Amino acid sequence: MVGGGQLARMTHEAGIPLGIRFKLLSDTPQDSAAQVVSDVVIGDYRDLDTLRAFARGCDVITFDHEHVPTEHLRALEADGIPVRPGPDALVHAQDKGVMRAKLTDIGAPCPRHRIVSDPADAAAFAAETGGFPVILKTVRGGYDGKGVWFVRDEKGAEEPFKAGVPVLAEEKVDFVRELAANIVRSPHGQAVAYPVVESRQVDGVCDTVIAPAPGLSEELGGQAQALALRIAKELGVVGHLAVELFETTDGRILVNELAMRPHNSGHWTQDGAITSQFANHVRAVLDLPLGDPRPRAQWTVMANVLGGDYPDMYQAYLHCMARDPQLKIHMYGKDVKPGRKVGHVNTYGDDLDDALERARHAAGYLRGTITE
Repeated sequence: MVGGGQLARMTHEAGIPLGIRFKLLSDTPQDSAAQVVSDVVIGDYRDLDTLRAFARGCDVITFDHEHVPTEHLRALEADGIPVRPGPDALVHAQDKGVMRAKLTDIGAPCPRHRIVSDPADAAAFAAETGGFPVILKTVRGGYDGKGVWFVRDEKGAEEPFKAGVPVLAEEKVDFVRELAANIVRSPHGQAVAYPVVESRQVDGVCDTVIAPAPGLSEELGGQAQALALRIAKELGVVGHLAVELFETTDGRILVNELAMRPHNSGHWTQDGAITSQFANHVRAVLDLPLGDPRPRAQWTVMANVLGGDYPDMYQAYLHCMARDPQLKIHMYGKDVKPGRKVGHVNTYGDDLDDALERARHAAGYLRGTITE
């Protein structure tokens, strides 16, 4: 697996019961996954020679991020190394302009959009779509709200162009909430779909995920799952695909973003599904039969633990575990930085309000914002 973050850490954990020999290319020995994987190579994923040396002896290469240069992945494939997902699929998660063009080509519902060349062009796009505000995104490199701007006028459109990369303009969608459809697809075309979830954001970062999305009609949920499965097939995705969606005020769904790796909106599956997203990603990239994605409980809630003023962690564990014996805590071994994802908690049960309160309390206590 290329990338040493928490996604690699949890994917490795899912492979342990299967006896999977897991090799990791990590930026530093302190990265989340490098702390727990025995076979770690420290190196730069942007260097082709490093990638080639790492890939020798591997049956398959997969990723915990989408930043490996596309041309490097093509070189690995030319060397006979299976890359899953492959570069022809992964480029749609790397480049938002390519993604929008392809989704439009296959008829997937998207916000109105186009590439803009400068602030004046962004203003022209705004005029075409009903006026400011609009959303501007750098086509590469953004995540967790980074590389995304909510622009209210032409002057505000100047900042995105300073990065020196193409900028995608999108209409501001009138939506009631954000959803995510998570699916997993294997090389021979088997695919499974998890229940569609509601994803709640705070300052552009995922805060809470509720599975399944409360009040979502069976028809719209089915549309979202079918759309995700169709996108995976059309793009040739192998492994986990998260399709982030807007549910609009007029009852439609629109594609917001794609992620071709395990995803924050699927962390609930660790404790809330028969087969987690991580276990199914491992199965998919190794072309093993996929596991059952159905939920174990009526409701599962995932809450991210963000960096803050930490109390003594042992004392925090004592409190959270004693207060809620069913609570599942997943910490990533990361240094604490304000706003950084350092862990998550999962709760589940038959009462959604209860599961939400328990998840929020535990995440807040572990962060240090709740002290009782």
